[in-house]
Amino acid sequence: MTLKTRMECIVPEPLLHLVPNSFDIIGNIAVISIPPGLDEYKAQIAQAIILKHGNISTVLNKVSMLEGEDRVGRYEILSGTTTRTEHREYGFRYRLDVNEVFFNPHLSYERFRIASQIRGGEHILVPFCGVGPYVVSAASRGACVVAVEKNKKACKWLAENVRLNRVDTKVSIICGDASHIPNMVRGSFHRAVLPIPYGMDRFLYEISGLVEQGGIVHFYTFKKQYQIQELLEEYRDNGFDVVFYRRCGNVAPGVSRWVFDLKKQ
Repeated sequence: MTLKTRMECIVPEPLLHLVPNSFDIIGNIAVISIPPGLDEYKAQIAQAIILKHGNISTVLNKVSMLEGEDRVGRYEILSGTTTRTEHREYGFRYRLDVNEVFFNPHLSYERFRIASQIRGGEHILVPFCGVGPYVVSAASRGACVVAVEKNKKACKWLAENVRLNRVDTKVSIICGDASHIPNMVRGSFHRAVLPIPYGMDRFLYEISGLVEQGGIVHFYTFKKQYQIQELLEEYRDNGFDVVFYRRCGNVAPGVSRWVFDLKKQ
């Protein structure tokens, strides 16, 4: 039964179409975006979510999109008392505060997919790493990972998460701006994972210079379907062999997140 169906006896029929079709679950926190037309029904919507999902103890209403350099949204607590949680995926545990850091639960399969390709002894670079989901899963495969994150609070959670998952000896944390990576790291990498924020595609070329010939760059970008063929040609013209690519989530009408696995020629 969908949330909209559960609200049929509570929300008037003319407003029922405003009830969100989905919400995110991060640990024991549900994050939903309730439009202004449903303001007087927010408490009932939160209660319906908790009754349906026994593991949810906090419901947050997202009242702004990602803001600032730290890419953090603003939330209204509808039910519960804390925005801290522990999220679990594929056997790993990630502690975080959604008021302090960005975390995308929809990329769990992507993190698993990339980790499954990693072999022990690889040297891997992960900028924009947040609280460490790509970092931990890569290090668990025996890779040595350099993790770069600008948000100081995210770095704090990252340090806790690498210890929590017992990979701290495999991870070097740099709390700094990804723009300065060429000046902050030495040597070359077998692989780089680039979960780039919207509108920062330039980092593909800035950071791929640190990847050795034959190495792999897992690059995330936000594009419309019609732009993909041109992108494939661009990457090939700039010295990459496109090994794999796929859509991995819609972010706006007509705009999707895409991942490209690029082998440096």
